[in-house]
Amino acid sequence: MTTKQQAITLAFTGASGAPYGLRLLECLLAADYRVYLLISSAARVVLATEQGLKLPSGTEAAKAALVEHLHCDASQLVVCGKEEWFSPVASGSAAPKQMVVCPCSAGSVAAIAHGMSDNLIERAADVVMKERGQLVLVVRETPFSTLHLENMLKLSQMGVTIMPAAPGFYHQPQSIEDLVDFMVARILDHLGVEQGLVPRWGYDSRPTV
Repeated sequence: MTTKQQAITLAFTGASGAPYGLRLLECLLAADYRVYLLISSAARVVLATEQGLKLPSGTEAAKAALVEHLHCDASQLVVCGKEEWFSPVASGSAAPKQMVVCPCSAGSVAAIAHGMSDNLIERAADVVMKERGQLVLVVRETPFSTLHLENMLKLSQMGVTIMPAAPGFYHQPQSIEDLVDFMVARILDHLGVEQGLVPRWGYDSRPTV
């Protein structure tokens, strides 16, 4: 049976960047993590717009659509409704100690920074923070306003990892998928999940100048 330490909460919000979230979900499931997936209403619009993935409204139907899209194992995936307050992620006594919001909108950053907890994503983030767990926000916005920066600074000072979706190029990407994998690899590194998506700096074969 999967232990609490092998479980993680993953949230998709309405920021652009659906490929990041889907690839991260795929990698976490492949690593045998139990993933509690939370999807905002705006995230459903983004998934349809950027990936052509139209999720049904019901949680089980949405799960089936994701499994079909990713060709992944369904046994470790739990899709939660946005107001499913009896979900394990809503309580400090049951929630996983790790959570990633990917992609994370500036609005979600603001709500989490101020403890709004108006939906399950915000509540789950609040739980991880109060339980001194690991919260990673993959923020996708540009440019950042002063208000955005203030909210991120506030969260960073509380121990939250702010990881803007800003892929590097030193691995010489040849495709959009390579750029997506760069960010997902960095997220997995911070979570302590083994990954081989991108060669580590200084360990790959590089052409000499």
